[in-house]
Amino acid sequence: MKKALSVLSLAIVSLASGQTFIQAYQDRANMVTQTNITSLLQSFSNFGVKTTGSVANNNTLAWLKNQYLSYGYTISDMTEDTFTSGSSTSNNLIVTKTGTVYPNIYVIICGHYDTINSPGVSDNGSGTSILLEAARILKDVPTEYSIKFIHFSGEEQGLLGSNHYVNNVVFNNNVRQLTLKVVFNIDQVGGKIGNPNTTITCESDQSGQTGNNAASLAMTQQLANCTTLYSPLLVNMSNAFASDYVPFENKGDIITGFYETPVSGNQHTPNDTFANVDPVYVFKVGKAAVGALQHFAVATTTLSVNETQKNTDQIKIYPNPVKDILYIDTPSSVKNFKVEITDVSGKSVLKSENQNEVNVSGISSGNYVCTISFNGGTTSRKIIIE
Repeated sequence: MKKALSVLSLAIVSLASGQTFIQAYQDRANMVTQTNITSLLQSFSNFGVKTTGSVANNNTLAWLKNQYLSYGYTISDMTEDTFTSGSSTSNNLIVTKTGTVYPNIYVIICGHYDTINSPGVSDNGSGTSILLEAARILKDVPTEYSIKFIHFSGEEQGLLGSNHYVNNVVFNNNVRQLTLKVVFNIDQVGGKIGNPNTTITCESDQSGQTGNNAASLAMTQQLANCTTLYSPLLVNMSNAFASDYVPFENKGDIITGFYETPVSGNQHTPNDTFANVDPVYVFKVGKAAVGALQHFAVATTTLSVNETQKNTDQIKIYPNPVKDILYIDTPSSVKNFKVEITDVSGKSVLKSENQNEVNVSGISSGNYVCTISFNGGTTSRKIIIE
């Protein structure tokens, strides 16, 4: 990525657009795991320097396809867009998730996987890893708009892959083939160990075609709002510059994007390695991205049984047997919950709300069932009170 940021403002954005917190969106943002992000960054690093058209570049493409297959996507969900780079060929990978209400209108989330001079773990293994986590989490989540997860190659040689895709797939002979709601680009969000990695830059189009500037700024404000709603990051507002959203902007589409703050300076150098990125920062950006992608694509606000089960599995009730205080540990996504303890006949003997420490010293010794209700789901555990 080649960046020359022009800062507009630095602030915690207000929710002026009327966006409100949606618990299900937070629950899914919290399904981004540090373990997955770190593993994906390491795997990306292991492929080495991924110059467009190289063996390493092709091996990375194969790895990407296998990741999607492991998440439950099928070959029919994937397409490859082939282009030339000098005497070599390379491929963009496009994975499509079909919307329920507007199947022919697309939210694109994209980032490039080619690198130069280094494994490129920040530029752009970080964006690549976040796209994969978002695709994993949202695989079976209904969204009103279709989503295209796009991994571009050829970015470092001058946006070759994204230019080819826009001019041959989005458009054909200058006739639009795809209707896009927004293009959300994630490029170089790896941070740097030792930097105060607490802020993410949200980029809007304020140059090029002026007709889409206002719409891009409004969409970027929504991106910033989602960041503050669903992640612990602060927000910096800035202009878009020289990454894979530019060819879309040139055709009048609405663009937005993420970029690291402060800039590590490791891009395009041998220092862009796993040892120099901050995986915790990438994890936090991933949470913001999953929250925003749900907003852009209008994801369902109801968790499925499987999603609820993921939260249920994280609830801990201890000690068991218990004598005085029963401790309830819930995932951070569970803000409100109810606890009910019933005896073996089903009679309720204790109820509480939002208490992580429940005093059971007044209940007779015996076998009981502790039921926790939250986010429309429930989980029950047998407990012994001494």
